[in-house]
Amino acid sequence: MSSDSPVSPPATRRFRAWPLWALAAGVAGTVGSIVTDLRPDGELAAVAEGREYTVTPADMAGLDPLLGRVGYLAGLTAIIALLIFVAFWRRHIDAMVPRSTGARLVSGGLIAAAGALTLGYGWRGALANYLGPESGMYGEQGLFVYYMLTDFGAYISWTAAIAAALGVAWMAFFERNLSRVLGVFSAVFGVGTLGAILVTGVPGLPGVFMPFWLAVTGVWLAVGRSRALAASYRPSAAAAMAQ
Repeated sequence: MSSDSPVSPPATRRFRAWPLWALAAGVAGTVGSIVTDLRPDGELAAVAEGREYTVTPADMAGLDPLLGRVGYLAGLTAIIALLIFVAFWRRHIDAMVPRSTGARLVSGGLIAAAGALTLGYGWRGALANYLGPESGMYGEQGLFVYYMLTDFGAYISWTAAIAAALGVAWMAFFERNLSRVLGVFSAVFGVGTLGAILVTGVPGLPGVFMPFWLAVTGVWLAVGRSRALAASYRPSAAAAMAQ
């Protein structure tokens, strides 16, 4: 990987509103994946009692279509907010550090995640639709297929965000364009999530951890100190650095 020289302007503290789109994406993603996780009543009761339960097509009739619709709308909000954040990132960060590998890993990872999330949350919305307004179009077996897709769909789709977290860490430690505190936080979540997947074999863990990472990162970029962010408010310095 190539690296940039440290950005010339000193890091200054200044509030920026655009990184809060990452906060919005992270919060909406948590709602769409975890808060509105669609499960049959029988499974929920079994979990509360500490016993095992096998979900079957017969459980599909008891799923809550409203909860599924809310989860889909929250996921759609997360996708749109994520893409808006990437657009601002490319304008304010990519343009200021044109030779940064880490910056492009961040935007590339989040764009890839947004594409996958379109499917993950889209399946949730389709299931809610076939449980509600268009109920009766598919039998229990067909609904069960959609249920299995939504089981991990909205969780696995956050996997590419791990690359974005590692990109932030790379920018912090090797390119010195972002805060090292943010770099440590991002490295812990990026490497930690990968390690947890390898140890447990659960592919849906990114959907648990990465929205939280994204939300905190958005807040930090909004109020914290980073050289690349300081440069984005000094056009002359940024232009000189790009030459």
